[in-house]
Amino acid sequence: MRDFLSLFTESAKEFTKVRSLVTTSLLVAVSMVIEMFSVDIGFAKLNFAFLAIAIIGMLFGPCMGLTAGFACDIVGYLAHPSGGFLPAYVLVGGLQGLVYGLFLYHKVKGHSIQFVNNKTEKSTDITLYLRAILARLTDVIVINLLIQTKLNLHYGFIPQEAYGVAIVARVAKNVIELAIDLPLLFILLPVALKAYQHIFCRSAAPKIAN
Repeated sequence: MRDFLSLFTESAKEFTKVRSLVTTSLLVAVSMVIEMFSVDIGFAKLNFAFLAIAIIGMLFGPCMGLTAGFACDIVGYLAHPSGGFLPAYVLVGGLQGLVYGLFLYHKVKGHSIQFVNNKTEKSTDITLYLRAILARLTDVIVINLLIQTKLNLHYGFIPQEAYGVAIVARVAKNVIELAIDLPLLFILLPVALKAYQHIFCRSAAPKIAN
């Protein structure tokens, strides 16, 4: 329980750091740019804006992830208003950031999982990759398939009589997305983490006088 609460206490401290706020703002802008470009596969459109939110969650935790999710949805609506403003979808956007922060936040260390190559006897830490899989599956199943589908039905974006067809189409879309999303996460998350640590940890290191 203490480890779970530390996720939020450590993440809340990120709001006091200029570098965290600036980096989050830049990644929110990146997410909005990505949101403008979708891949049309006929029965659905694929979008990868979640990648920037996942990086925010990994770097700065659930509190910043939640806030970034809110910001993406609100600023996105202000930039491209279409229809009425629906606060429920803002909550969904925040929930997405919260999920990635809970699963990926790098400052709270848990048990590491090592993969050992029997031939070379070298071990590789695969904890981040497993957490990325769990985070994306939670996002897809809980948020995309369950919550968003119910909201779309509630607000009339999906007709009641077409609910079954919509579910099949959304499942197919998310399965296709998963096959693309996971490799992207495996590549981008370690790169983003190393880049962030290289830039800011090096700049924060004390200088040794000659």
